[in-house]
Amino acid sequence: MTVKQLSLPELADSCAELGVTNVGLWREPVQSYGVEATARLVRDTGLTVTTLCRGGFFTAIDREARSRALDDNRRAIDEAATLGTDTLVLVSGGLPAGSKDLHGARERIADALAELGPYAEHHGVRLAIEPLHPMYASDRCVVSTLTQALDLAERFPARQVGVTVDTYHIWWDDRAPEQIARAGAGGRIHTFQLADWTTPLPEGVLNGRGQIGDGAIDMREWKGYVEAAGYTGPIEVELFNEGLWARDGREVLAETAARFAEHAGDGAPGK
Repeated sequence: MTVKQLSLPELADSCAELGVTNVGLWREPVQSYGVEATARLVRDTGLTVTTLCRGGFFTAIDREARSRALDDNRRAIDEAATLGTDTLVLVSGGLPAGSKDLHGARERIADALAELGPYAEHHGVRLAIEPLHPMYASDRCVVSTLTQALDLAERFPARQVGVTVDTYHIWWDDRAPEQIARAGAGGRIHTFQLADWTTPLPEGVLNGRGQIGDGAIDMREWKGYVEAAGYTGPIEVELFNEGLWARDGREVLAETAARFAEHAGDGAPGK
């Protein structure tokens, strides 16, 4: 998503040029290119798919809408397995129209996880609940903190359900470091993502993620938290940013790899 202006073949070529060996993919471009074709592309270019994003949107009250959501998530699990990734990132969904019941919405997420967890495990895929910043609670994700995400995840085996740790969404929360430790102790950190916090936010706020190093978040501090919790997996950079998307994608990818190495890495892009 950081360089969504690149086609998947262009992305694969650019990663190869930069020595980036891991990539997190989004479902829409994968479906457009073809799931099987994408799997061949990443395999042939030596890329490892770290995660597939996204599943979720479990909070509908209407029975038919909930059934459609479950079916779509089963397809997402199938797609993740085909791509060779063991992690499907979940954006859980906001409040249904006319509802003010946060607790009820969160319980419907748990109901969906109870159905999908065994299916995911059967396909070798883990579900990673991503808490989103509270500004998204009404329309996009009623899970706003790692505490809430873990309270849901811990109802299920860690091999089925864990969490996504994303700096952009949790950097403001003074309980987040202890919750990262909690997640690590339970083997539930399924992916770790970086994006910076810059202001003012754009209209609509969705595409306000800043390039690493441009904002208020100390990336090495947060990397230290997840490492101390035992996480040794890949680190993703996920930026929704109109300014970055308007630029040459190869240039943005090179810049992002360099920023990662400077602010969070060990000097080698692709780690």
